[in-house]
Amino acid sequence: MKEEEKTTHFGYKDVPVEEKKGLVKGVFDSVAGKYDLMNDLMSMGTHRIWKRILMDETGLRPGQKALDVAGGTADIAMLMAKKTGPAGKVVVFDINADMLRYGREKTVDAGFLQNITFAQGDAEDISFADNSFHCATVGFGIRNVTRIEKAFREMTRVVKPGGRVVCLEFSHPTNTAFSKLYDKYSFSVIPFIGEVMTKNRDAYTYLAESIRKFPPQEELKAIMESAGLYKVRYHNLFNGIAAIHTGFKV
Repeated sequence: MKEEEKTTHFGYKDVPVEEKKGLVKGVFDSVAGKYDLMNDLMSMGTHRIWKRILMDETGLRPGQKALDVAGGTADIAMLMAKKTGPAGKVVVFDINADMLRYGREKTVDAGFLQNITFAQGDAEDISFADNSFHCATVGFGIRNVTRIEKAFREMTRVVKPGGRVVCLEFSHPTNTAFSKLYDKYSFSVIPFIGEVMTKNRDAYTYLAESIRKFPPQEELKAIMESAGLYKVRYHNLFNGIAAIHTGFKV
């Protein structure tokens, strides 16, 4: 943020704060139907492994309640539902109606009829009471939020004392040579795949730009701590292409 939070970034562009949500919505409206396929193509399926690693950080047990913020098409929610079991509850929370619709269809097809529910809303104003969940996760969604710290404060608020907030997000490679290769892939290959598969090159150019504008690992750790989380830790995945940050609520 800059100019006293009057503007923020949308990829490499500076836009008024009040416009970012609409711009992000437009991106995901345009790609919702191909979102899962694009994730598989762009990461060669690696994102599914990362999401399973994320599960190890949740600490979820049978019968517990979990919230997946910016949960989109419910990949993470279905993994959490396997941990919480029939007696547990998982809520997919996302601002985009199209993404929720695809997620709902996918969970029904997979047989999750009882323990996954869907709610539309803003990550900066989560519509659940304090201390409602044992864990809150956000996977590849926090960089699209206008005020990241506010979203983490909301996730912290709705988690029970002793619970966790876990974030999986693209991050910053730790090796310079590898980073240069990753930049070439991100700004050449990913937009090309996006154009072929979704007819929207701009959406996937934004994706690459939003990753570069996202805070690096240590800075994100500090943001989570400032949001009220304790013992925040992180570990890098695949040379820092992605990172998982975990914080605890006292």
